[in-house]
Amino acid sequence: MHRRFCVLLQLAMVLPACLGFGSAAEAKVSPVPVPWELQSSAYSVLVNGKPIDVAHAAADYDYISIESTSGVTISITAKEAGFWDRGVDIQPWRLGLRPVRKGDTIQFKLKDPVKLSISRPGDFLNHAKMLFVFLARPSVPPAKPPAGFHVIGPGVYHNSLNPKSGETYYLAPGAVIFGSINLWQVENVKVLGRGVVVYDGPQNPEDDDGWMQRRDWHCIGALQAHKIEIHGLTCLVRSRTWSIQMKDSGGFLYDDLRVIGGNPGNANQDGMDWLGGGDTTVSDSFFRASDDVFAVQGNWDGYGHDAMVKPGQDVANITIDRSVLSTSISNIVRAGWPEKRFNSRNFTLKNSDILHGGIGSCGLPFALFTFWGASGASGSHSGYTFENLWMDDWYSLFQIEQEQPGLRGFTFRNIWALDQPPLVGSQVQGQVKDIRVENVKYGHALVTSNTNLPATVAGGAEEPKYSPGDRSVHAAFQVSPAVLQPGVTAIFSAAETTNPKVRYTWLFGDGTTARGQNVRHRFTDAKGTQLDGTDANGSGDFRVLLHVEDKEGHEDWAEQNVAVVGHWHDVGDQDPTIGLTPEAAAKATSPGLEYRIYPGTWPQMPNFTREVPTINGITANLTSANARGFTRFAVAYDGYLNVPAEGGYTLHVLARDGARLVVDGIVVAQTGPPFSEVCGSPGNAVRYANGTIGLRAGRHVFRLEVLETISPGSARLMWQGPGIRLTDVPTEAFSHRNIASVQARPGAPVSSVGP
Repeated sequence: MHRRFCVLLQLAMVLPACLGFGSAAEAKVSPVPVPWELQSSAYSVLVNGKPIDVAHAAADYDYISIESTSGVTISITAKEAGFWDRGVDIQPWRLGLRPVRKGDTIQFKLKDPVKLSISRPGDFLNHAKMLFVFLARPSVPPAKPPAGFHVIGPGVYHNSLNPKSGETYYLAPGAVIFGSINLWQVENVKVLGRGVVVYDGPQNPEDDDGWMQRRDWHCIGALQAHKIEIHGLTCLVRSRTWSIQMKDSGGFLYDDLRVIGGNPGNANQDGMDWLGGGDTTVSDSFFRASDDVFAVQGNWDGYGHDAMVKPGQDVANITIDRSVLSTSISNIVRAGWPEKRFNSRNFTLKNSDILHGGIGSCGLPFALFTFWGASGASGSHSGYTFENLWMDDWYSLFQIEQEQPGLRGFTFRNIWALDQPPLVGSQVQGQVKDIRVENVKYGHALVTSNTNLPATVAGGAEEPKYSPGDRSVHAAFQVSPAVLQPGVTAIFSAAETTNPKVRYTWLFGDGTTARGQNVRHRFTDAKGTQLDGTDANGSGDFRVLLHVEDKEGHEDWAEQNVAVVGHWHDVGDQDPTIGLTPEAAAKATSPGLEYRIYPGTWPQMPNFTREVPTINGITANLTSANARGFTRFAVAYDGYLNVPAEGGYTLHVLARDGARLVVDGIVVAQTGPPFSEVCGSPGNAVRYANGTIGLRAGRHVFRLEVLETISPGSARLMWQGPGIRLTDVPTEAFSHRNIASVQARPGAPVSSVGP
């Protein structure tokens, strides 16, 4: 339904009728109305037992928006049967949320305003089905609106907003505009409220036209605009264009902004771009982009050489604070571009959650931060700070390159990377100096050198400087006993600090919390934080976090994955040394693994039982199988994994074209389908998967299947378990059967391992 804009230039008493709602005191919980044009049927949602509408954003992304003066209980039922069978992933992980699941319904409680992403574990690329949850305090319009104050009431409008200098627009909850907000050579403009702008423009879905500076070309577009405030707005971007673009503009304040973008091409849909200007603050906001979440450039007038080398304007003084950031591809922050010539300074990203931090490469691998100053790029760039950040699914920390005259002053402080290692290494190249890495932690481990970042330094760049940061609020902990099962009491002990006034907060990954330096806790099940523990594995991985803080606001975090074993996998006859004399046992196995090569281009993991290998051999590890010149093949490694002590083991697999790990006949981890890198970068991105299994000490049947059809390079296998921090599985943990020796044992099987 089309409605004209409701412009309030009369008495303040008219306002409630125009807006369609009463005061905040009348309702404790108020879902933001969703017109039928935006309604989605993918989920049914109850808030405090009452149904609310779900809105469709873009791609396969939906969202709910709730205003409440207190906490709420949310129940979400997926329309697709068995939707949650693979597990439930609620991010940010640092909140420690874990729902109760009953069939296709999950339920959890929220106490405070949050911005959440809910999906299945590992499902965050362009075609992922994701539900975003926004819980906020009620918005209240001005009681006595001044002249130039415009109110847009609930309803659907097919008109762009073109504010004039000095105007204020209030978009009431339920107001939906199909169009753009054009801030063209204006100043002192405000856009307030809980309204939605849906941008679905005419851009070519197969190409990048999104950079253009045009009216009605972005959700929010600004040209030479100054002193702008935008509060509470939701931008839904469905076409292949940059979501928010500011050219030669400054003095912007964005607060409680929600930007959700998705397009079939999965590209060229930045969250927010500065083309000259800056002086911008972004706070308490949410971004889901299909490219760089934030991009800093001096100008952008096309992809031709002449446009690229045209000098751009300075970009300075940008702060992003207390925000939640996600991208299906590319970087969280990217500055510079090959050939580009401009200067930048004073960029800060702080106190924010990184939900999905890039995957793949565009020239340089994607990262939390990339500066790509190649092919003659020039400019002075300094004062980039990244601090107090939590990273969930992420790719690498930084990729920094510049030719002339140089980059300086890059600080990475209090970066807490949760649950996984970096998938690719960081790098610094060219005229780069003064990089500081202070208290950057992977889970529980502090990054102290280029080796364990890891990072490569080349082309005259200065070595980064590493520091543990403020140790008075240092977070680290131990768990005992080393082996946990449901119902077993565990003791969690935080390390001593030099500050006697710190507070210790524990989030156990099962939805419960505790306070104190030393606490006791029992896990009631073995399904893991993401409810992905299966009947086959019978064990789950809980993401346990410790938060240490003092009254001055200094803080530190530590994270460990704690395996809880619900079912043991015994070695039994799987260990060929069982029942043999020591002398015979020593001869029953040999170091290394058997491998089989299956030449061909495999788009997905084949059924190896139906294939005949061309090459067989023995390899010491997962990197030295001899493919004898074949460059496109599948390889299966078979043998034993020698487990040093019984307990819950979490195994991590990293591979570009695809990999599947099988232990004792159980699929423990399998990477997602191949994901192509972009911008001409060869091969596929590194994919990651993990799984947890309870293993008795001894040899367990091991099989790793890997595709090497597009991207050269072997898979990487890591583990953690009792007494073992996350590390690569060592070569000495692999062995294979010496068939001639095993035949001496009565009743021993003699067929080779594998198909």
